Amino acid sequence: MAAVEAEIGCDFKAHVFSSSSELLEKLHEKWSSVEKKPYPAMYSSIFGGIILDPAMMVIPIDDHMVHRGHGVFDTAIILDGYLYELDVHLDRFLRSAAKARISSPFPRTMLRSILVQLAAASQCKKGTLRYWLSAGPGDFLLSPAGCLTPAFYAVVIADDILQCKEGVNVITSSIPMKPPLFATMKNVNYLPNVLAKMEAEEHGASASIWIDEEGYIAEGPNVNVGFITHDKELILPHFDKILGGCTAKRLLELAPKLVEQGRLKSIKTANLTIEEAKNAAEMMYIGSTLPILPIIKWDEQPIGDGKVGELSMALSDLLWEDMVAGPETHRFRIPYTQ
Repeated sequence: MAAVEAEIGCDFKAHVFSSSSELLEKLHEKWSSVEKKPYPAMYSSIFGGIILDPAMMVIPIDDHMVHRGHGVFDTAIILDGYLYELDVHLDRFLRSAAKARISSPFPRTMLRSILVQLAAASQCKKGTLRYWLSAGPGDFLLSPAGCLTPAFYAVVIADDILQCKEGVNVITSSIPMKPPLFATMKNVNYLPNVLAKMEAEEHGASASIWIDEEGYIAEGPNVNVGFITHDKELILPHFDKILGGCTAKRLLELAPKLVEQGRLKSIKTANLTIEEAKNAAEMMYIGSTLPILPIIKWDEQPIGDGKVGELSMALSDLLWEDMVAGPETHRFRIPYTQ
């Protein structure tokens, strides 16, 4: 058997591209049969501009973000031709970069301008705008000393952003969560998050919940989590050991409207044990693309009555209304040119 494998291996001949034009032709083959391009535009500081050809939306393999994970990222939603919470996400992006000891090749105002111009060039009305800061290309060593200039990348991803109204099942993750330094920094090392998501899918669940080393509820693989008690308190875990979600923080600003209406009793961040959390009346994921995703079962145990909760949907409606018709301080009209 080993001899056969060796023979097959010896017979294989890797193609050598003789020119860049031949390689480019091969790259275009991949996209020639795709009717609607999922990535209408990309920006690369390596190229120094906006790219509309998906075949050229690439980054160097010697970029420190690729082979060492030395990079940070963030996301803003494009909804009905507006960028939602762009400035809040951009501020978090730069805080993450500072923690990762990555400088930006451009000042904040220029980063913002590039992102707005990219969104406009994409002609995308619904989707996400994702962007990265990297230590940059240079070599394959551990130290970024050989990376002479940090890199900035961004891409528009066309997607139909819809309000989530169906409940999902979750499990408690057995994958260790990141320590606070890395959990509070939106860095590109999402291997624990990926494994937690895969573990959930293997168990027939949508996603998972992390519990910290003290036994308190932390977060989901790429979302915050919130609870409504039987006393109608909205509780989110403290943000000191987890990523401070922009959408979660916006929810805390909007939720007092339900207190004024008498539908919620109070709103707070607090430590919650797994027992307290599983005994909640309602439970939800909170994230930019959701904005609220009701959770109706956890480790095969129903949350509350096992149905999507009325208050979860009321909170979802608050966020959704803010996304589609909120104040200009949170929504920026994209200046499309066509």
